[in-house]
Amino acid sequence: MEIFKTAFLLTALTLMMIFVGGMLGGQQGMLIAFIAALGMNFYSYYNSDKMVLSRYNAHEVGANQAHGLFEIVERIAARAGTPMPRVYIIPDRTPNAFATGRNPSHAAVAITEGLLDLLTPEEVEAVMAHEMSHVKHYDILIGTVAATMAGAIALIAQFGMMFNSSQNRPNPIVMIVLAILMPIAAGVIQMAVSRNREYLADEGAARLTGHPEWLQSALYKLDGYARRGTLQNASPQTAHMFIINPFSGHEVNFQSLFRTHPSTEDRIARLEEIKRYM
Repeated sequence: MEIFKTAFLLTALTLMMIFVGGMLGGQQGMLIAFIAALGMNFYSYYNSDKMVLSRYNAHEVGANQAHGLFEIVERIAARAGTPMPRVYIIPDRTPNAFATGRNPSHAAVAITEGLLDLLTPEEVEAVMAHEMSHVKHYDILIGTVAATMAGAIALIAQFGMMFNSSQNRPNPIVMIVLAILMPIAAGVIQMAVSRNREYLADEGAARLTGHPEWLQSALYKLDGYARRGTLQNASPQTAHMFIINPFSGHEVNFQSLFRTHPSTEDRIARLEEIKRYM
């Protein structure tokens, strides 16, 4: 079911991109948008993990370099019934973590040095269980590709005036409206998907560890730290990948409508409900 949902959303984003290309440049614009969408889907599918890991200077570790962390991930992967992912450490003092990869067989989890220092082993296990839940349900693939497509739609809208179709040229007013609204629409789709799947990954972590309170405690600590500092090299395009939004401390009121994560308070409250019936 999750694979079907992923394919459906990627198809919808591709069609949206083609629609924007058509409105801005007629048949020529549709063709360019279609080719660009195929190229970006293909490239993102095979290289999204390498791109994001490189951005954050993550380095892979094995059991010898990070025995405790490696053992935790190995245990969670066994419980989740997924292959052992590659394990990376990010040289950053701001505590955070993310997972990436196109499927469970080509997955990686990355954790900052700051998170390892801040959290207890139980809390680290809860965070890794959250990320492995994302991996199991292909959440990271869809988030990365959706972000790429949203950026592409914005790019097409910005350069829409350059499309010059001699037949059926669109109204300039329509072009301006599309240039403003379509990037926002693509971004809202990505963020809505991300926010919903954060709840599901939290629930998955609670079931994998059997201790929802571990993740509650971890989220509380991580949120408090994120409000005081920002992860190095963090970008809006990759913010949705982290367990806590690295820009939590920089949101103003209206931006909360477009944030990639539910509020930490809501996440902790939902985990409290899960704890009751577990």
